[in-house]
Amino acid sequence: MSLPLNPAMAATFPPPVMEARRWLEGIAFGLDRPLINVSQAAPVDSPPLGLRQALADAALNDPQAHLYGPVLGLPALREEIAAQWSAAYGGTILPAQVAVTQGCNQAFTAVMSTLAGAGDEVILPTPWYFNHKMWLDMQGVTTVPLPTGQGLLPDPERAAALIGPRTRAIALVSPNNPGGVEYPAALVTAFRDLCRAHGIALILDETYRDFDSRHSPATGGRPHDLFTDPDWDDVLIHLYSFSKAYRLTGHRVGAIVAASARLAEVEKFLDTVAICPSQLGQIGALWGMRNLRDWVEGERREILARRAAMEGGFGALEGWRLLGCGAYFAYVEHPFAAASPDIARRLVREEAVLMLPGTMFQPDTHPEGARQFRIAFANVDATGIAEMFRRLARFHG
Repeated sequence: MSLPLNPAMAATFPPPVMEARRWLEGIAFGLDRPLINVSQAAPVDSPPLGLRQALADAALNDPQAHLYGPVLGLPALREEIAAQWSAAYGGTILPAQVAVTQGCNQAFTAVMSTLAGAGDEVILPTPWYFNHKMWLDMQGVTTVPLPTGQGLLPDPERAAALIGPRTRAIALVSPNNPGGVEYPAALVTAFRDLCRAHGIALILDETYRDFDSRHSPATGGRPHDLFTDPDWDDVLIHLYSFSKAYRLTGHRVGAIVAASARLAEVEKFLDTVAICPSQLGQIGALWGMRNLRDWVEGERREILARRAAMEGGFGALEGWRLLGCGAYFAYVEHPFAAASPDIARRLVREEAVLMLPGTMFQPDTHPEGARQFRIAFANVDATGIAEMFRRLARFHG
């Protein structure tokens, strides 16, 4: 007799990145054709030396770094986030409106746990970030898909028609995962106004903000003006990740910016799940915020150069169509009769290219996923991008 299984967990699809990795089993990749892995958006290089030295120093010399810390994060890091975000967005954010989490995925799960329960609804634009959908499924929360169409930009009027009595939030990701597109400031403002009018939350996940072409502390550019509203915290919940900009993926550091009353509820979740975020990770994030502004700007320029290479490559690749591109991602449409999951497996075997099919980012009711792929290009340099296009050009589905 098997043990019971939560029906909501049973109904949740397997982690897509882990599923794709299983496609590699039993395949040997030669030196003449190494694997080009564009399936996951995570830095593979170590953090800069100075940050690693700060981590090592804390591990060796700071006894507090090995103990439980405050549930909502180190006060110094919360203060730094509040100060830098206030300057970057031209608004006022208080340390009491900041919480630190074990990565941005935990930020999303913590916030959603305070907003929606079984039977409630949350609107997600499609293609969606699969971990958002997975968490909602696990909690018995109904995901209401908002198709974005060819431009991959969600339409506030179309979203308005989907809002019902059980709707609790609309969740946006900009720059988008998986689509790469940067949501215009006016579009994000329109969603803020829509959510405020209906008394629901606007969740804005800006994990990839540091690679937004508009966001540059050096020039004062910012992707939106939501924090200039003095009442921003009555509708907006902002999420962020330190994993990408500072290469801290393994240390799991994310952040929530929201009303302090909301964070009091978030604290219940975090205390139950993790007790506190990683002390060493927070120390690294704080050191990075204080010392790596120019380095992060250089990383942003490099990613923008790779984005340009992706745009140029797809412009010359016959049959393929680029639907969106930015930050870490390109989202594309392939020209073949077979469905993207079948093509994905063949690309691994025949061309040593691993990318995720669009079906992993779309509900079963959206057939366009079978024509689409997400390509996470941030870990592939210019030479690797050129080689990827050579392999795609000779592939015949």
